[in-house]
Amino acid sequence: MNQEIERLTGEFANLWKAVSLNLRLLSLPNQLIQLAAILACFALAWLLARHYGPRFEDWVRGLEGRPKWQLRWLIVLRKRMQLGFFAILAWVTASGFSLVYTFPSRRYLVTLVATIATAWLFIRIAAQVVKNRFLRRIVIWALTIYATLYYVGLLDATARFLDGLAVEFGDFRLSVLAVLKAVIVTGVLIFGARLLAQTTASRINANEDISPSMRVLTVKFLQVVLYSAAFFIGLKAVGFDLTGLAVLSGAIGVGLGFGLQKVVSNLVSGIIILMDKSIKPGDVISLGDTFGWIEALGARYVSVVTRDGKEYLIPNEDLITGQVVNWSHSNEFVRIDLHFGTSYHDDPHQVRKLAVEAAHSVSRVLRSRPAVCHITGFGDSSVDYILRFWIRDPVEGLTNVKGNVYLALWDAFKEHGISIPFPQREVKILKGSELAATAPAPASAGGGD
Repeated sequence: MNQEIERLTGEFANLWKAVSLNLRLLSLPNQLIQLAAILACFALAWLLARHYGPRFEDWVRGLEGRPKWQLRWLIVLRKRMQLGFFAILAWVTASGFSLVYTFPSRRYLVTLVATIATAWLFIRIAAQVVKNRFLRRIVIWALTIYATLYYVGLLDATARFLDGLAVEFGDFRLSVLAVLKAVIVTGVLIFGARLLAQTTASRINANEDISPSMRVLTVKFLQVVLYSAAFFIGLKAVGFDLTGLAVLSGAIGVGLGFGLQKVVSNLVSGIIILMDKSIKPGDVISLGDTFGWIEALGARYVSVVTRDGKEYLIPNEDLITGQVVNWSHSNEFVRIDLHFGTSYHDDPHQVRKLAVEAAHSVSRVLRSRPAVCHITGFGDSSVDYILRFWIRDPVEGLTNVKGNVYLALWDAFKEHGISIPFPQREVKILKGSELAATAPAPASAGGGD
C-alpha cells in the first residue's frame, strides 16, 4: 500500500514538474511576445464574430427550400465562428512570425495555439453527428482534453498518473485509465452499432417482401446482437476478464425470475407475437372496450391508437392470454350487421330492397361483396330485419360507417313512406277503482301505428 502511494505521488510530481516547466517558459521575452500576439488574435476574432455573425445569421434565415441538414450545419458554423476566426488568425500570425524569426522557438507558442484551436474547431464540428445533446457535450469535452494534452505533450504523464489511481483485489486491478478506456471504446462501438442498426433497419422496413411482424422481429434481434457485441467487445478490448461476468449473469437471471416476472413475461410474449404474426403493425383490433389500430410493437407493450386520438400501451401478456378481436388478421374485409324494424303495414320485399340500396349508397360499403337484408322475426311492435354489408378499411372506424348507413336508411324510408314503429303502452282504469271518478277517458301513450 505504501509503495503504491509513493508511486502515485511520484507520478503526480512528474506531471506537476512538466506543467511548471511549461509555465516558466511562458515568462521568457520571446514567449511574452507570442502571448501578446495570441491575445490580439483572440480580440480580433471576437470583433469579427460580433460584426459578421448577425449578417451570416440573417443570410441563413433567408435561405428557403434548402434541406434541413444544410441549414443545421450552417447554424453550427455560426456558433463556431469566433473559434474559426481565431484559428485562421493564429495561423496567419504563425506564418508572419516564420518570416520574421528563423528560430522555431520564436513561433512555437503561436503555432501550438493555432494547432490546438484548429483541433478544437474540427472536434466541435465533427461532434454534431451525435444527436443526443448530453452525449455530444461529453464527446466534445473528452476529445478537447485529449487533443490539448496531446499537443502540449502531457498525454503520457497524465496517462501514467491516471493509471496510478487504481484499486486492487487480489490479481484484479482496476485503474481510472482502464475505466476511461473502457468507456471510450465501448461508447465508440455502441455508437457504430447504433448507426449500423439504424441503416439496416431502414432497409429492412423498406422491403415490402417481408411481412411487418418479421420486419419488427428482425430489427429487434439485430439491435440486441449489435449492442451486446459492442458492449462485450469493448470490455474485452481494454483487458477486462469476461469470465467473471458468468456469476453476474447468473445473479441477474435469479433476479429476473423472482423480481421481474411481469417484465420477462411481456418480453417473451412480445417475441411470440412477432413470431406467430397474430398481431402486426396496422392491424385493427378490439380488446375489451379498446378499439383501434396497431401503431407500433414494442419489447414490453403494443401501442394501440384509437379513433379519438388516444394511444393505449397494452402489455404484450394481455394480448397473449386475453381474447383479442383482430379485424384484419387474415384479410381487410369486415362485415357489419345493423338491426332495425318497420311497421307491419309496410311491404317487407320493398323494405329489403330499399335497405340494400341505402347501404350501397355509402361510399365505404363494398359493392364487390353485395349487402343483404333478411327478416329475423316478428316482434311485438315491428317486423325485425338485419342488414349486412362489408367494408375493407376498418382502420377508418366502424361507428361512422354505421351512422352513415342508418342515415341512408332513414332517408330512403322517409321518401317511400316506410315507418319505423316504437313500443306503445295502453293504460286502462278499471271500474270501481278510486281513480275511476276523476280519471279521464282511457287514452294510448306513445305514438306510431
